[in-house]
Amino acid sequence: MNNCCNNEQEDRKNCGCIYDILKKILLLQQQDYDNESYSGCDKPYLGPVCTSVCYNTRPIELFNCSTGTAWTFPATVNGTTVNTSVFRIEALDECCCTCRLLYLDPTTNEYTNTNEFATIDLGCVGAIRCLPDTFIDLC
Repeated sequence: MNNCCNNEQEDRKNCGCIYDILKKILLLQQQDYDNESYSGCDKPYLGPVCTSVCYNTRPIELFNCSTGTAWTFPATVNGTTVNTSVFRIEALDECCCTCRLLYLDPTTNEYTNTNEFATIDLGCVGAIRCLPDTFIDLC
């Protein structure tokens, strides 16, 4: 049984506003834009001002449209399994997004790159939360 909110299979290429926002974020993470001041998930640059060059990631949380809870996945950080609900969008393919799992260290308040990924059906996503832009070491 499909537990996603969007059980309709008629137009899988049009996933609405969540897809559009994720596409903007993905483009931002791949390119440097020089635009005016914006705010929110779809501001066209990473960081607090458009001249910032030290940001490469807009961390996000995605929420299940059926339950309203954040999507959470296990990840390994320094040999320990943790649960995380923070992601870096890496790819979009029709109505699916591939996300890198990030871990927010509560001690340092910095993100750790886990090099682990999850693919999420956007038909199952009801909301997105954008967190403050940051730099993630992708090596």
